[in-house]
Amino acid sequence: MIKGQTQLGLAARIFASAALTCSALLAEASPPLMKALPAKAVAAHRGGVDDSFRSLPAGDLALNAQSQRKADALANFVEGARLEENGEVEAALTLYQKVLTVDPGEIELASRVAALLTRQEDYPRAIDILKDAIKANSKETGPYLQLAFIYSKYLKKSEQALKYANQAIALDPENIEAYQRIYEIESNNGDSKKALAALDRATKVNSRNPTFWTRLGKLYASIVFTPGTEANSEELQRVNEIFKRAAENAVDDPSVLKDVADYFAASQQVQEAIPLYLRALELQPNDLSAREKLASGFAATNQRVKAMEMLQAIIAKTPDKYQPYDLLAQLQDEEGRALQRAKQTEPAKAMFAKAAANYEQSLLINPNHGQTYLRLAELLIAVLQRSEGAERILVEARARFPQAPEFAYFLGIAQREAKHAQQSVATFEEAVLEAEVSGSDLLTARFYFDYGVAADQAGLYEKAAGLFRKSIALDPANSAEACNYLGFMWADHNMHLDEAEEMLQRALELDPDNGAFLDSRGWLLFRKGKFDDALKDLLRAAQVLTRDDPVVFEHIGDTYAKLNRIPQALEYWQKSITLTPENKALADKIESTQTRMSKGEPVKPAPLP
Repeated sequence: MIKGQTQLGLAARIFASAALTCSALLAEASPPLMKALPAKAVAAHRGGVDDSFRSLPAGDLALNAQSQRKADALANFVEGARLEENGEVEAALTLYQKVLTVDPGEIELASRVAALLTRQEDYPRAIDILKDAIKANSKETGPYLQLAFIYSKYLKKSEQALKYANQAIALDPENIEAYQRIYEIESNNGDSKKALAALDRATKVNSRNPTFWTRLGKLYASIVFTPGTEANSEELQRVNEIFKRAAENAVDDPSVLKDVADYFAASQQVQEAIPLYLRALELQPNDLSAREKLASGFAATNQRVKAMEMLQAIIAKTPDKYQPYDLLAQLQDEEGRALQRAKQTEPAKAMFAKAAANYEQSLLINPNHGQTYLRLAELLIAVLQRSEGAERILVEARARFPQAPEFAYFLGIAQREAKHAQQSVATFEEAVLEAEVSGSDLLTARFYFDYGVAADQAGLYEKAAGLFRKSIALDPANSAEACNYLGFMWADHNMHLDEAEEMLQRALELDPDNGAFLDSRGWLLFRKGKFDDALKDLLRAAQVLTRDDPVVFEHIGDTYAKLNRIPQALEYWQKSITLTPENKALADKIESTQTRMSKGEPVKPAPLP
């Protein structure tokens, strides 16, 4: 609790006690006294107001001795709090103790005073304060636990410490701190069996309070699951039973269900965690942390396949729940990426397709879950290359979530990848306006980069250049991709070649061995007629790229052709056309060159495109 809040709470209680005493006295004016008062005084007491009547306060309206003490206690407390705040602890303690003289049963203040005295190593006074508090209010467990702590930690008197901790449990059998205190005392005594027996004692409490069981489970787990060691099966089963009792009593409390699920996921018992996370998500459908914990837990424990099988079994039993479809799709998406990294291309595609189908099924059941639209759209655009399908999904999402500019952003990307460039630019502009109106943090360097690519594809080169510059300015340290794109765009359209060279140099300074950036600079040098230098960059680009790139191969072929090395040019053009058989312009170039060679005619380098 925050100290200021504690002070206000204590002051309010002390003040209320004094005020109630005063009001009780004011309400008890006796009938004989009423008769003895002048008529005007009687009228005033009954609510009438007569300005001509002014008398000194009646003696019976003054505070009696007890009420005066309570009022003084309030003043002492307020002044004590001020002194404590200023670091004058001794002076504050003097005033606090005066308050406790009036009301020794003010437990919070007694605990606070005892803590201050303990810090000053004045254990006898601290103990006296706490014992007085117990005498005045014997049902509160706090003073007992504080006494147990002082006797155990500072005075090394475990017998007295255990006595007070056990008294706290007798008052409140669900007090976890009391069991923990006994555990600590017995552990410090070197008796681990007795220490664990204290926790076992707590498991026998007949409680239907789920929070009691989760706290006990966490305490037990923190003790038996020490880092670097594995709990034996008996200990694991014991902790499992505690958390299961928490789940049984949780009913519709999602926080308890998540706590229990977190335990089972952390202890790699995924089969126990899944149903609990699903129950929690039914109660709080938009709890992203529960979803992420579940998905990351599966990934971290390498149990994706097992988890997917279990989710499929759950779907078979409850096909009308959207959460299992959503979670299954997330796991299939992750599994697809793992297969992709392992270069298992076809199995990866099949897994991604399953993920997309399950995301769509989730949305059919619950079309009001925005994150699922975004996950599905990203999968369709970036992985499955079904951008038109993503467009359809995102148009629907925008209609459902008109205040969320993220959907306009994703729709702009989908339209761009579907070759609807003009439409994409318009949608990106709408996303800018929506983000500005909503105060969203959407307008990042990445956003302007994506917008710039759309403008380039729409033929709006100057607009694209402005957007790339904005992206670079927002995040200079991570601007290599934007610098490269801008430099290549200018080189490809044979414009601003000196500025293009500067941009490409910046990109390569940030990432010297990037094959795409080397290709861009090679193409720029080609544009400038520096064919030997261009060929060096282009050949190095082909060497460092992790996979064959038809654009790089065509650039190398074009450069060889300019150097009048036609056989090498044909070799690289053929490599390029093998990867992109739909490239009609390249096919024509190859055919024309081969025809001239077959006729023995000199092959003239093609003009710069």
